[in-house]
Amino acid sequence: MATDIVAQLADSLAKAGVEEGELSYKGQGRKLDDAKSVEEIVKEIQDFQGLQALRLEGNTVGVEAAQAIAKALETKSEFKRCYWSDMFTGRLRSEIPPALNSLGDALMMAGARLTVLDLSDNAFGPDGVRGIEKLLKSTACHTLQELRLNNCGMGIGGGKILAASLIQCHKSSSAESTPLSLKVFVAGRNRLENDGAIALAQAFQLMGSLEEVHMPQNGINHPGVTALATAMQHNPNLRILNLNDNTFTDKGGIAMAQALKHLHSIQVINFGDCLVRPAGAIAIAETVSEGLPILKELNLSFCEITEEAAVTVAQAVKNKDQLEKLDLNGNCLGEDGCKALRDAMEGMNMSELLGSLSDDEGEPDDEDEDEDEEDDDDEEDVDEEEIEEEEEEEEEEEEEEEDESGVNKFSTPPSAPRPPDVSSFLSFPSPDKLLKLGAKRALLIEQQVDLSNSLKTAEAFLKIASVYKEDNNEVKTAVLDSIDGLLKKAFTTPSFQGYSFVSSLLVLLGLIKSEDKVKPVLVVPGHLQALEHVVRQDYFPKESVAVLEAFMSRTCHVFAHMVIAGFSVGVGKLTFSTIKPLQLWNNNII
Repeated sequence: MATDIVAQLADSLAKAGVEEGELSYKGQGRKLDDAKSVEEIVKEIQDFQGLQALRLEGNTVGVEAAQAIAKALETKSEFKRCYWSDMFTGRLRSEIPPALNSLGDALMMAGARLTVLDLSDNAFGPDGVRGIEKLLKSTACHTLQELRLNNCGMGIGGGKILAASLIQCHKSSSAESTPLSLKVFVAGRNRLENDGAIALAQAFQLMGSLEEVHMPQNGINHPGVTALATAMQHNPNLRILNLNDNTFTDKGGIAMAQALKHLHSIQVINFGDCLVRPAGAIAIAETVSEGLPILKELNLSFCEITEEAAVTVAQAVKNKDQLEKLDLNGNCLGEDGCKALRDAMEGMNMSELLGSLSDDEGEPDDEDEDEDEEDDDDEEDVDEEEIEEEEEEEEEEEEEEEDESGVNKFSTPPSAPRPPDVSSFLSFPSPDKLLKLGAKRALLIEQQVDLSNSLKTAEAFLKIASVYKEDNNEVKTAVLDSIDGLLKKAFTTPSFQGYSFVSSLLVLLGLIKSEDKVKPVLVVPGHLQALEHVVRQDYFPKESVAVLEAFMSRTCHVFAHMVIAGFSVGVGKLTFSTIKPLQLWNNNII
């Protein structure tokens, strides 16, 4: 009798949370490699009348299995919701695009009208976005309300593809008088950076229908933040804005404060760990005090805010009747500042709404305050070392979790432990990060970089080369192998423009000027060592070697008088000495 009760309870729990018309295989850990392995699932899909949702989270689906499932979905015209996060555990990235293409084609053939598409935690990179590009542009997504792509490793290239697809979807749906009205957008931990954020901002501004935006930990600096701020102004129904762990600086903070003035429906603002600093915090406080009547949560933790700014923020929430939490932890208040903040909140009878201040950094010294006033050219590099250290700590913690679980590492690893973060390395290169990418680092980098963009390929080349160490064979080999993998793939890709790549390289090295105001990199010996290596490889076109030699020979006389590093680099037949850090290149002396 007791056994029957337990069985009934287990059955009830299994069905809990299952929505109407939903077929769920969530969290079953099935290894679905081929058509035979999904026979049961296919039959249940075929027999399910009025199927509206399919949950495949927490399983691993191969190409053949996906094709079989797709075939069963071709007749499901009432289908609306795809819960397909964490669906490719342990699969190679090359398997994911064809699997997604098959499933997308089936939904389009069925005439489905999607409302939810969740592909989070699949780590499929830019190629994975290409796998859903056709679906996103189709009529199946004209009705899309929730798009969840958290922790997918899209990178800048994937972000641009996604943005272009959403813009095209809005254009085609508007032509049918049913414009795309996306309400929820989730894309945290994708290293979209400024370019990806700016591209997506254009799509957000066009749609104007967003209610929730979650884009934490994407390496976005103030240019990207400013673009997003402009876009948010055109989404008046926005309720939740989560940009945690990006880098605003005061410029981004002020831009966001201006945007918030247009968002009267905002309930949750999460700018934690965004370095809004005192000026940004005061601007946000001004906006809060003047409006935002239904604000429930304001997070400005770990933002280098000082006492005066923090108290100003506290005073700004005085009349927010619906406020549930104010988080100002991890700022630069000092003991007296923390007391002043608590007193301010207590004086308004709101002390219980103030979060913990246990991680306060203490009062900043004079040097820190002076550094806050540096110009725009330095803002891009704000706290890169701090961000890099935090990312490395996260990677180490997650690798420990993965080791404890005994799960093997694949190109597309399980979602619980974070995969090797290529985008993190490309954003803030370090020898340690490169080595942590493991034996498949060359393939991982190749998949992350948008090879259709010669400038991005050149930037990636220089970032990899920058960590070169002549006296460390392990790092040296990792750098050269990664560069060979990237450029060999690039020069064998039909759409890749070799001459454009060389031109971009010369611009980034400061040897020629660009009309697009591309900022040259700080040249280090590793760049020249890497160039010496690649020009000797068969994959590097001889005509490109000639172009490099022509431009570099024009600077040879400069180096002859300034030999500091004490080593030589040969390009083709040309050999010249280099200086460290070769500042003359960055000053465009030719």
